[in-house]
Amino acid sequence: MTHTDDVAASPDGGRPRVVLGVTGGIAAYKACELLRLLTESGHDVTVVPTESALHFVGEATWAALSGKPVRTSVWEDVHEVPHVRIGQSADLVVVAPATADLVARAAHGMADDLLTSTLLTARCPVVVAPAMHTEMWEHPATVANVATLRERGVHVLEPAEGRLTGADSGKGRLPEPGEIFELCVDVLARAATGGDHTSLDLAGRHVVVSAGGTREPLDPVRFLGNRSSGRQGYALARTAAARGAEVTLVSANVELPDPAGVKVVRVETTGQLRDAVVGAAASADAVVMAAAPADFRPVSVSEAKIKKVGDGSAPPIELAQNPDILAEVARDRVRPGMVVVGFAAETGDDSGSVLELAEAKLARKGCDLLVVNDVSGGAVFGSADNQAVVLAADGERVEVPHGTKTALAHVVWDQVARRFGA
Repeated sequence: MTHTDDVAASPDGGRPRVVLGVTGGIAAYKACELLRLLTESGHDVTVVPTESALHFVGEATWAALSGKPVRTSVWEDVHEVPHVRIGQSADLVVVAPATADLVARAAHGMADDLLTSTLLTARCPVVVAPAMHTEMWEHPATVANVATLRERGVHVLEPAEGRLTGADSGKGRLPEPGEIFELCVDVLARAATGGDHTSLDLAGRHVVVSAGGTREPLDPVRFLGNRSSGRQGYALARTAAARGAEVTLVSANVELPDPAGVKVVRVETTGQLRDAVVGAAASADAVVMAAAPADFRPVSVSEAKIKKVGDGSAPPIELAQNPDILAEVARDRVRPGMVVVGFAAETGDDSGSVLELAEAKLARKGCDLLVVNDVSGGAVFGSADNQAVVLAADGERVEVPHGTKTALAHVVWDQVARRFGA
């Protein structure tokens, strides 16, 4: 998968210049995939491994994949002053994996090798993707070092949860290379607009995003559901992480990789979605309900598969209404100033147009913002693109033209961030 159409040009008009720092962790082999994604999508990548990293992946591999010579020491090619020039000329520096040692040295401003010197001289966005054992990630020293880097505008991702080195499992796993790549592309695109890339407008905020479609079981093999793919919710989670937020993503039956730096809670039914969202909302500054909960559920679930009957008739199914999660979260706001965003997939009918129905829903739900999609003919579902109108309770209306779901996600967060300021 390549994304050459999405690559933001370097300020000088050339290919974006990316420095890929690699440190000495077992996850160093995954950086090869990240490097491939960056180079194949049109980025000019310089790899700066630490000496320890070369114990895991050799210099020849980095040179072959990047098409450039690889240096680790400030004493190589001294006349080119690499410890200053590499960072000065970069449009993005990403360190993946970043060990606890690298995080500590970067937080304390050390410059004892080429990578840490590059981090000190870089004036571009910096993304750090830690990978280490759970105990190291949770140690007070690492917690303090990560907080220091984030305060300085560094994008420090939350590690993923899963299998670590040996038999250990827990938080500390490197996010998937494809998701780190997507976040890097997003960070580069935002920096290319000329804004202050160190001003992470969602830093220090906890946001909750729901995504996907719930399923209500009828019997052991059948369910009531909908066509939501979860792509828009995942784009919202990924972009919030890129803007510095702590993100909890409540995912209902979505077959997409976990966004880098995001905590994912998996659910199946609307009841489970409600419990997860309400629980996470207790500490949230914003809740964005991009999921498509089933409005109804069967009153009873058959323990055995429902069989066809000989006369061709269908068995009756009695339905009950599911809880209205968006209305509940908007009504019972635990934290003062919490911003609540809903989504409305409308088709319009004899009772009103898409926007008329959406405006009535905005008032009925009591949320601050409502993102309105016209899904006539199955539009939007499963697509990589979207277009919408964002309605606000204060009467503001923002039309978002056809574009990527990532672009729409940024518009939503722009509106949320403005209301934080208010």
